[in-house]
Amino acid sequence: MLKIGLTGGIASGKSLVASRLRELGAVLIDADVLARQVVEPGTPGLAQVADAFGPDVIRSDGTLDRPALGAIVFQDPSRREVLNGIIHPLVRAAAAEMLAGVTQGGIVVQDIPLLVETRQGSAFHLVVVVDAPEDLRVQRMVDDRAMTPADARSRMAAQAGRDDRLAAADVVLDNAGSREELLTKVDSLWNERLVPFAAHLTQGTRAPRTAGPVIAAPQSDWSAAADRLIGRIKAAVLDALAVDHVGSTAIPGLPAKDVIDLQLAVKDLQTADRIAPLLAAVGFPAVPGVTGDTPKPSHPDPAGWQKRFHANADPGRPVNLHVRVAGSPGWRYALMFRDWLRADPEGRALYEAHKLKLANEYAGDSGTDGYAEAKEPWFTDVAWPLMEEWAARTGWLPEPYSH
Repeated sequence: MLKIGLTGGIASGKSLVASRLRELGAVLIDADVLARQVVEPGTPGLAQVADAFGPDVIRSDGTLDRPALGAIVFQDPSRREVLNGIIHPLVRAAAAEMLAGVTQGGIVVQDIPLLVETRQGSAFHLVVVVDAPEDLRVQRMVDDRAMTPADARSRMAAQAGRDDRLAAADVVLDNAGSREELLTKVDSLWNERLVPFAAHLTQGTRAPRTAGPVIAAPQSDWSAAADRLIGRIKAAVLDALAVDHVGSTAIPGLPAKDVIDLQLAVKDLQTADRIAPLLAAVGFPAVPGVTGDTPKPSHPDPAGWQKRFHANADPGRPVNLHVRVAGSPGWRYALMFRDWLRADPEGRALYEAHKLKLANEYAGDSGTDGYAEAKEPWFTDVAWPLMEEWAARTGWLPEPYSH
């Protein structure tokens, strides 16, 4: 199943997005609904809340007095943490029970207001954030919920900041416009990304790539995207010794194809084969037929350059995942190449010129195989001696299993 984490600040429009996704066919798990259910009369959750906050938060009919509890927790962060420590584990357990009943191939959307605060992003294939300017959100709370501006801002302050939410987002749905505009964006997300992603997951296939080698200007979000992907891989694969952002998008200021390259270090290739289903489950199915890198002169033995190659099932974020044995020549080369280009402006300029030249030559291709093959001699004949000299001169050594 495809698991989507949906979040957004209060009055951002998240509930409208959740409702639309359910209409389109998603299984919706609403954390707010579950949070109410786990503190219904007679539940262990309500008993824990009463013990922690006293009898004044329980009404005479035995139900939770939410305004009384809110007055406590929204004014005192430490008390809010106590409440979260009671509610969040109960909600997660209830959500897990619902997930267990979802059929293969389904799309599950978990509506979690505090997804960022509780650091749950790595549990999902994608995190979708509904966003709107803060002043607009305040105005919505004043108009629609009869809050004062001060109360509205107090509620906003109790959640993660906007920058933190955006940093956690794989998809941002801007809700600064009309209701109809937002619904159109949700429909496009569903049809163009979520449905194909779910199909690729079920089939164990990568998303197709039919575009030629387009070199993009450096993107500010490449590093953050890599960090999110790395978090998901590490959460799913306990045998990962390290997961590193490598390749062109890992080098600040370097134009590159909009493809995130990651390197997963493992103990041996048997481990690489064993974890393949785990990688497929989190969105990175194996790509048959790619079993190694081109050997370089100082390490000519092809066995040392063996790897396993995985790629994205998500059509909205191209990813190459290279699974290599830690300490192998291929593993070392990927880290040294990245660190050399980060440190050496002249080497970076050489590589940029070479990439742009080849991208122009292969611009009419329907894929990037020809472009990639044409680049390979440069890695051996030009990059290899320069980076080896740089590594010897600077004393560079790869950081062992630290990422």
